[in-house]
Amino acid sequence: MKIAILPGDGIGPEIVDQAVKVLNALDEKFELESAPVGGAGYAAHGHPLPEGTLALAKAADAILFGAVGDFKYDTLERALRPEQAILGLRKNLGLFANLRPAILYPELAGASTLKPEVVSGLDILIIRELTGDIYFGQPRGVRECPDGAFKGQREGFDTMRYAEGEIRRIAHVAFQAAQKRDKRLTSVDKANVLETFQFWRDIVTDVHKEYPDVALDHMYVDNAAMQLVRAPKRFDVLVTGNMFGDILSDQASMLTGSIGMLPSASLDANNKGLYEPSHGSAPDIAGKGVANPLATILSAAMMLRYSLGRAEQAGRIENAVKAVLKQGLRTPDIYEEGTTKVGTSQMGDAVVKALAQ
Repeated sequence: MKIAILPGDGIGPEIVDQAVKVLNALDEKFELESAPVGGAGYAAHGHPLPEGTLALAKAADAILFGAVGDFKYDTLERALRPEQAILGLRKNLGLFANLRPAILYPELAGASTLKPEVVSGLDILIIRELTGDIYFGQPRGVRECPDGAFKGQREGFDTMRYAEGEIRRIAHVAFQAAQKRDKRLTSVDKANVLETFQFWRDIVTDVHKEYPDVALDHMYVDNAAMQLVRAPKRFDVLVTGNMFGDILSDQASMLTGSIGMLPSASLDANNKGLYEPSHGSAPDIAGKGVANPLATILSAAMMLRYSLGRAEQAGRIENAVKAVLKQGLRTPDIYEEGTTKVGTSQMGDAVVKALAQ
């Protein structure tokens, strides 16, 4: 099993190191190969997604990804900025389904920004379509405004678009995921305003005919954002478009106590995937040894389950994380009075030790 290791920028190398440490502690034989990506890719080869890195990602059975982005690259033209690496990987590898579980571990109920009685027992799955929508739609750019009150002025524009096949395939992923859980699916859209999302709603409703055992409801994105804060446990599985999913999954992460706890999987039609924490590169704390590696470690567990056929080993890692939290070990982002504050490497070592036990 070949795993491409793409640490990236900022805290990426630190947190990926801990996940690799955990993988190496399993009784498995992995072929691990690293390559630069993001700002590191630009610094090494003049492009955020160097040809060699993309070739490695295509050849691997799965990809473990850290994070990309650094303030020092903000002045580059958009095509060369670090964030283009992850967009390029999604497009070139056909990674259209993004799975982001938001689970509140009992020990972290006090770390959530919401009252424990609102979030205790939270276990939801957000499924985000990843290769369409306004992020990839054409045409886009800057032009002279052709009409309206500001005709003649410069304007920026992007295009929101979804093909029927794009919606159908992500809907099938969502319905099938719901079948394995509590059989409830919420499709999030903005059908009252956007033609694209009225079309989305119509297609999801049609796909629902193939899954009569799953209860489907539709919700406007603004209401969904409110309900995630007001009554998050009303949800089981949510499915939505690229932009809405990006926003809602980050919002949901804070229900779990920290975005440092939120793993993710980005899958193609054959379950080959890229696995990464949902948080960013956090260059302001890079090198300080305080970043939370648990989202990356849990992403490695998702990799074992979805792409590498090692569900038992995935469960071992997840149980080790639970054990470490029960021991009271906390990185600064989830620290509470009465717990023990540890650094990035210490948290990784604790998970490895818990694996052995």
